[in-house]
Parts: sequence; structure tokens; C-alpha cells
Amino acid sequence: MDRKEMINDFYTGYNEDIRLFKNRRGQLEMLTTMHYIHKVLPEPGAVLEIGAGTGRYSIALAKEGYQVSAVELAEQNFELLRKNSEGMDNLQAIRGDAVDLRFLPDDRYDLTLLLGPMYHLYNKEDQLAALREAIRVTKPGGYILTAFLSVYAILTDNYLRGNLLEGLRENFTEEWQVRHFQEQLFTGFEIPEFEALFRDLPVTQLAVAAANGVLELAEGRADFQMSDAEFEAFAEYHLHFCERREILGSSSHLLHLCQKNR
Repeated sequence: MDRKEMINDFYTGYNEDIRLFKNRRGQLEMLTTMHYIHKVLPEPGAVLEIGAGTGRYSIALAKEGYQVSAVELAEQNFELLRKNSEGMDNLQAIRGDAVDLRFLPDDRYDLTLLLGPMYHLYNKEDQLAALREAIRVTKPGGYILTAFLSVYAILTDNYLRGNLLEGLRENFTEEWQVRHFQEQLFTGFEIPEFEALFRDLPVTQLAVAAANGVLELAEGRADFQMSDAEFEAFAEYHLHFCERREILGSSSHLLHLCQKNR
């Protein structure tokens, strides 16, 4: 099974449409991502979302009046994206793959979002291809916001409560180097490793931020509870500290913000 087939197969059996709303970690991820979007996005502006899923970010931004292009690879997600965005003249849904956006022009978008594809790109060639394409279509002086996963949070969130040996084998070599291979489905990075992908690209790094902090680990507890008031307070705390290097690795989802050189 190749990468595209594997992604299609996974998302056919997964309800991506509710992921950002069904629990506190999803809500915090969306709140944090929108926070960074609004920090840099001019008004009016043109937005591209690559790996748009079912359109939660694209639709939210289209409702704010932005011109949005939304690219999605997985068939089920794409069909929901089209359904969810019916009647929205300022949102264009496109089926496509992050590593090859030849159907989009150079220097077109004020902000490019790459919020899912880096989870499912397993070799450096594809990782760089996706980043180069995102940068190519962004205007000089525009911004690229990329999501990626912490390999350390993958281990603690998914394997610490069981299958620890399997998790160690899946994510690290015997020499403790991070592993990337297709059968992982979701691949994680060390932060310096991810930052190094941008080293020779025509961008300036602005921030790396935790998108959902420790909430994925916390919500694994049966006794976890967080009222609306507590969530509001935690979100305020989180946005104040989410770029602190000492807490980044505990967040499963991370954000990398950079600006395309003029």
C-alpha cells in the first residue's frame, strides 16, 4: 500500500470532522492555531490550506471574509470539505497532494497553512517537497504555518500506558535516532530536526509553539475533567507560555511559523 492509499484507508474509517471539537485538546489546538493565524494574516487576504481535512479552518476563515483555497488528499475528507463549504463563493475546494501543487501559481497567498501533511510524510525528500511547494505559492513577505508532531509526545501519549517497548522501537533506532517510516502512519519529529528542514529555504523562522500542550496525555485519565471556566483559564495560560522551549516536547501537536523572504 503506497502513502496515498494508506492515508485514504485511515481517514475512511476516522471521523476527522469532529476532531477539533469533541474534546479539550482538540478545542485548544484550534484556538491556538487560530491565534497564530490572526497574528499574521492581513485583512483582506488570500489563504491556502494544504491538508484541509473537512475544512474546519478553511471554513472559519472564509466566514471571516477571506478568499480561501483548500487542498485535501483523502477522499472522504475531501467530500466532507465540499459538502461543508457548499454555497461559500469565497472557498475553493481542490483535491491534491502537498508534495505537488503545480496546479497553483507562484506567489499567490498571504498565508499558507500546512496543518496535516507533515504527519504523513516519511522521507526527507517528500518533507522538503511539501515545504518548498508551500513556500512557492506564498507571496514574498507572506507567512507559512506548519503543524508537526512531537516524537516525545507520541511516545508518552500513545505508548506510556501500554506497549512501551513497541513505541520505543517504532520511534527510535537502537542509537536513539528518530525514525520515520510509512507504517507508523503518524510520524513525529524532534524540534531541532524539524527546524533544520527550513535551514536552506527562503524563509525566516518566527515561532515554534505547542498547539495543545499536555491535554492529550491528561485526557487519557478516566478522572480528567475541565469545566468551561477552567478551560478558559488554561487556554489563557497556554497562549502565554506555549512558545517556551521547555514545554514544547510535551505537546503532541506543534506549530512552526515562518515568513517568506522578500
